[in-house]
Amino acid sequence: METVITLVAVALLIALGTRLIHRLNAQHDARIAAHRFSDPYPSLSRPPGHGHPGPPERIADRRPTGTWP
Repeated sequence: METVITLVAVALLIALGTRLIHRLNAQHDARIAAHRFSDPYPSLSRPPGHGHPGPPERIADRRPTGTWP
């Protein structure tokens, strides 16, 4: 009888594990489907509020700040 209970418990755990993996895969597939991988010219079409970045700052252009000489 203990063997039957153990086999049922193992089968139940396997079924719950496969269900969990199936749900996680479906959630991952939904995230991938929501993401647009093929935007035309991504450097030209930016979201609102995300303009072109400015020129990179050079170390020589930095000025020391504060009151210490």
